[in-house]
Amino acid sequence: MYPNSSEGLNKETEDSIYFFTVPFEPLNNWSSHKVNIWGIDFPTSEHAFQWKKFSEIEPDIANKILLAGSPYAVFKISKANKSKQPKDWAEIKITIMEEILRAKCKQHEDVQDALKMAGGRKIIENSPVDIFWGIGPNKDGKNMLGNIWMKIRDNL
Repeated sequence: MYPNSSEGLNKETEDSIYFFTVPFEPLNNWSSHKVNIWGIDFPTSEHAFQWKKFSEIEPDIANKILLAGSPYAVFKISKANKSKQPKDWAEIKITIMEEILRAKCKQHEDVQDALKMAGGRKIIENSPVDIFWGIGPNKDGKNMLGNIWMKIRDNL
């Protein structure tokens, strides 16, 4: 999903910060920040998000996600089972992500610090491929992950 190198993705400007910039790495869903939510300890927020996608309809897939050794492995499991995700996932995924990121922020001081360090700047998920959660290859994606983080930051 991501290139082997984050070269070219690490940016910080007067107006914007990008997830792949080292001080803002805690905002990345693949960062090694455990998240406790729904009574479960997840290794990363990516684990929590993908687990929730399958937890009610495909518990075996959800369990594989929970036990996966890396966020990349989680991503691959989820992608391989996309046809089995809930029919309403597109309608609820933003709410689910916000719930997870609020928990992550509450549980980790360095996440709060990264949000505070961003100040009033725009927070951008500088994904070279994802046009929904990030800005994608043409830099015109929806940046939903960044938008959620800015909403959380504005309520700190």
